[in-house]
Amino acid sequence: MVQKSAKPRYAELEAALQDVKSYFLYAALFSAAVNTLMLVPVIYMLQVYDRVMSSGSLSTLTMLTLLMVALLCALGGFEWVRSMILISASNRIEKNLRKRVSDASFKLALTNGGSGNSSLAINDLTNLRQFLTGNGLFAFFDAPWFPIYVGVMFMFHVWFGVAAIIAGIIMVALAYANEKATSEKLKQANSFGAKATAQLNGSLRNAEVIAAMGMADNIRARQEINSNQVITLQTEASRKAGIITNVTKSFRMIVQSLLLGLGALLALQQEISPGMVIAGSLLLGRALAPIDLLVGTWKGFSIARAQYERLGQLLE
Repeated sequence: MVQKSAKPRYAELEAALQDVKSYFLYAALFSAAVNTLMLVPVIYMLQVYDRVMSSGSLSTLTMLTLLMVALLCALGGFEWVRSMILISASNRIEKNLRKRVSDASFKLALTNGGSGNSSLAINDLTNLRQFLTGNGLFAFFDAPWFPIYVGVMFMFHVWFGVAAIIAGIIMVALAYANEKATSEKLKQANSFGAKATAQLNGSLRNAEVIAAMGMADNIRARQEINSNQVITLQTEASRKAGIITNVTKSFRMIVQSLLLGLGALLALQQEISPGMVIAGSLLLGRALAPIDLLVGTWKGFSIARAQYERLGQLLE
């Protein structure tokens, strides 16, 4: 007997994402162009140090500078187009789901007698749309280019590539530590925050009855418990995330500076050119930037994931 394939979890949300799959493919294509052009400052620096400084040719410097400016203008245009693509994708997702989420929220409110978290669904949908247009998503498009940047650094010198790999592994470990340290706290905070908002909405709908029965103080005290839990959990998560984020930024600056020292040593031994010393440091900074951004925006990613879960559960 042939078994039917299991229905995917949160099928409606997955269908909405599949509907904008082409948008994300185009965004990935423009990300490829953006990350390729990110090599322009590195190559420009390398050519200025190794060709212009040694030859003293003003015509070469002029042509290199004009080409660099033109390519960086193209880079800015590609980044703008990528942003517009993701904005269009997020708008389409919200338009496709808005009516369905509104109907599901209304039915849930009827089932629960007007109580519960049904009123938060539209806010979750809006916040997810905003996340899709933020910097955190750009980091996911840029991070896969890390191996390519490392490959270029290996072309400079093998020790440059080894240093980049070690730094990347440590940065990924810090990102994982950030996830383990904050995700559960943020998930609990979101849960208590949803309860507090639902209680507040219910109190406002029945304000006259609550005031007439003298229950305002008791209800307010119950809301304060949930609100205080939200503050406590978010504070703990933010404190841990802040420590890891600062460690990550400091580590990135230290590694870039150490790479300059390594480059100077290799240049003194005449294993690389002086231009590669600066270019290698710039390239390492560019390679680690998406990972650094991922660590810094992980809180927003965790919140967006919780919102996705709530929406999926509501629609099911």
